[in-house]
Parts: sequence; C-alpha cells; structure tokens
Amino acid sequence: MLTCGIDVGARTTKAVVLADGVVRGRAIAATGSDPADAARRVFAEALDGAGGRAGDLARTVATGYGRSMADMADTRVTEITCQARGVRHAAAGVRGILDVGGQDSKAIALDAAGQVRDFVMNDRCAAGTGRFLEVMAQVFDMDLEEVARRALAAEAPVHLASTCTVFAESEVVTLRAQGHACEDILAGLHAAVAARLKGMAERVAMDGPVAFTGGVARNRAAVEAVRQALAAEVLVPADPETTGALGAALLAAERESESEG
Repeated sequence: MLTCGIDVGARTTKAVVLADGVVRGRAIAATGSDPADAARRVFAEALDGAGGRAGDLARTVATGYGRSMADMADTRVTEITCQARGVRHAAAGVRGILDVGGQDSKAIALDAAGQVRDFVMNDRCAAGTGRFLEVMAQVFDMDLEEVARRALAAEAPVHLASTCTVFAESEVVTLRAQGHACEDILAGLHAAVAARLKGMAERVAMDGPVAFTGGVARNRAAVEAVRQALAAEVLVPADPETTGALGAALLAAERESESEG
C-alpha cells in the first residue's frame, strides 16, 4: 500500500511516500510564493522516487500551515499531530519535540505512549527560528554551515541580552566593534536560540529525552546549544526536516487501514 504525506511549511515543503510503512520516496523544495505549486512538485518528485503513480496511492494526508493548498490531499491534519506521529516512528521513546523551522518553532510534550500531552508555538516572531540564524549569518557574511562550524570553535561565548532579531542584530554590531571574536558572538547567538527554546519546553513541562526536528536540527551548533540549555538527552532523527511529512504519511496508512477494516 502506497501512502503520501505532504508538509507545506512557510519556508519549505516536504513530501514522503511510504510503501507498506517503509519510506520509498522523499522530496524537499522551497515553498516560495506559490505553496500549491510547491506541494505539487514535491508530491511528484517523492512519488517518482518511490516508483509509483498518483493512481497507485491509497491515501494522501497534508499538514503544515499551507495544508489547505495541497489539492491532491484526501485528508488534512495539524502539524502538531503529524510531528508527534513522525517522531514516534523515527525516534521512539522521546518525551518531547522541539521543532524549529525557518519561520516558527514548536515545543510538543508527549506522554508515555507518544501522544501529544501539550504544546506551544512561536509563529509571530523570528526569535528562536531558522530565520533568526539566517539574518545573523548575513550580518557576518557567512553561510549557515560556516556559522555553525565557527560557533562550535568558540572559546569564550558572549551573552546576548535580546533574542529579538532586530535588537540582536544591533547588539552583534556593537559586540564586533568591541573586539569580540566572531566565534564567541556566534556561540552566543546559538545560546540565545537555545534559551528561547528552553523557555518553550518549560511551558509545556517537557521532560525526558527530546527530539530536535526541523531544518535547524541540521545545525550542529544549535543542537549542542539545546543540549546544554536543557541538560537532557537530545536526539536528531535521520531526516529531521521531514518528520512532519513522515507522520502525515503514517497517518494516511493508518486511516486507510481503518477504512478497509
């Protein structure tokens, strides 16, 4: 049985195709100004990767902020539910999820069965998101890979007073003028992101092992900063950007099985 999950995010759109519960196709593309087109493109690419056709799919579930734009979907489910389902499959045993994308971040607390117990979202401010780190990378004229590498090389990380993107940018300029090493400032920026995420985790009383998902989970400096801030085990799934799409595809398979039963 082939099923598909599509996660239409603010910055990127992801698709996962499963064959009897096993990932056979995966695709990621920039959402851009046309979420519907992005959904169609990743849908076609993931399906092609699985060696299937649209007519072979038993069910497609869409999630993410732009899920209503995925016109090929049979069902639409919230990203909180899909993240929890995907992480339960990719990192069994965790009791919380920190999902950090380009434009928003989420803290999701799970119960012992892996079901959502509580959650909180930050979708109004760039603080604690990938966008925050992108803006700071531009200030230093570096790509994100170099930002992470140099942050990990810091010897005396500085403390930033603000996680507001606008104020932090001004603060970074001041710190550079004072002669602080780029590495130390970059480490401080990652610590500021981690502190913001820690505050969200505390609001939902997250405890136990935590899964770090979203594009920012590819940033080794961010992962290390979160580990230090939480003082907890932090696991990064093999494909942290696509756990929401994976969860949607798994839910598609479960709902199809239920309908057949």
